[in-house]
Amino acid sequence: MLIGAVCTLLSAAGLGAALMVARRRRFALALRVAAVALLPVGLAMTGVVRFVLNMTFNPVAWAGVGVLGCAALLFLAGRLAERRGAGGGRSGRDTPDAPRSLPGAARRGGEADDFADIEAILKKHGI
Repeated sequence: MLIGAVCTLLSAAGLGAALMVARRRRFALALRVAAVALLPVGLAMTGVVRFVLNMTFNPVAWAGVGVLGCAALLFLAGRLAERRGAGGGRSGRDTPDAPRSLPGAARRGGEADDFADIEAILKKHGI
């Protein structure tokens, strides 16, 4: 009961703000504000708010969130290890040749010349 009242008040305040925005002839923004303002009532009517509140104070649910987070970290660590070539499944023969390292200007296609041009322009303008 309290949840529904709070969500209704939030939505009413949001719709009031949308009305004020619409008076300034900003109709597209007013429609977006009205759409966001209707979310609390919609969530309360579907029971999502009650579900989230019950989950918030449930230690088993938080343990499940921790397990899911750990699983996501392990998955990402496995992907990172695979990209670095430390994963099992690839041998040294299967990986493509890495590009040879070149000096900075040669690798970037004459970037030193570009910087010289930029420096000349800056000096011309007194910067």
